[in-house]
Amino acid sequence: MSEFKRIAAAQAQTLREQGAAVVDIRDPDSFARVHISGSQHLDNHSLHDFIRAADLDQPLLVVCYHGNSSQSAAAYLVSQGFAEVYSLDGGIEAWQASFPAEVSQNLPT
Repeated sequence: MSEFKRIAAAQAQTLREQGAAVVDIRDPDSFARVHISGSQHLDNHSLHDFIRAADLDQPLLVVCYHGNSSQSAAAYLVSQGFAEVYSLDGGIEAWQASFPAEVSQNLPT
């Protein structure tokens, strides 16, 4: 794969079940409040360490708020050598709507 692919939540869930890594590029507070279970937060501070330690052949799903920013991040990760990169269409909102039991939430008290 020389480019990333945009996929719907159902396809993303299938990839996740098959062992794809999930990275969330939203801001740290948003990630802390709600994220796909088992996902890893990725930002400018952790990006290079993530790339250095990653299995470039493992499928990678990139998540943001609505599915727009994840496209740029996915394109960048492809340029860094990742072989199979996907951007979640609709972002975390689409995921929550499709798979509410597959999110981790820390709601304010």
